[in-house]
Amino acid sequence: MSILDWPAEQRPREKLLAKGADKLSDAELLAIFLRTGVKGCSAVELAQQLLCSFGGLNALLKADLNAFCQAKGLGSAKYAQLQACIEMTKRFLTEAITRGDLLDSSHACRDFLLLQIGNRRHEVFIGLFLDNQNRVIEYVELFQGTIDSAAVYPRVVVEYALKLGATSVILAHNHPSGIAEPSKADLLITDRLVKALALIDVRVLDHFIIADNQVISLAETGRL
Repeated sequence: MSILDWPAEQRPREKLLAKGADKLSDAELLAIFLRTGVKGCSAVELAQQLLCSFGGLNALLKADLNAFCQAKGLGSAKYAQLQACIEMTKRFLTEAITRGDLLDSSHACRDFLLLQIGNRRHEVFIGLFLDNQNRVIEYVELFQGTIDSAAVYPRVVVEYALKLGATSVILAHNHPSGIAEPSKADLLITDRLVKALALIDVRVLDHFIIADNQVISLAETGRL
């Protein structure tokens, strides 16, 4: 049965317009993105198959061009559309966290960090440098490492803080392993950075650990 034959309240697009995007399942959202199914398979059914095949929405969004295009009903045009959607979301969140007090936009900050580094295959260590109004001066990818670790040098972070005139910084890095729990090395480098930045009167407000869809705040968990 075609989606057009479904009751209007069950069709993904109509349901979104009537109830909001947050009321839709992953499959329904993906079906709207796909727009059409394939022979003998509606868009929602195709979406469900794709989510099962990739292992969920997060894995689908992380897929590279080759893996994406090998899936039934997908191709380079859909891949380009998806990457454009992801990039627009990143830019929207960037505007959200740079327009005002970052501490009043904690959800936007977490979403921004998840999109920026949550899907990286290698470890990335970043800094959000803030002014005295807690507004973002600049987002900086400070270090990149292997699948296991990134070499983090406090001197480099201090230099960026001085150059940008920052009064505080939020740190974040990803765990490509998918396990967000901070390691002993994470806690050690956080302590070193806090002490190094304190010498130039720059506060470390938080250090976020990102893994897939998980975000752990060292400040909130009392480890900063």
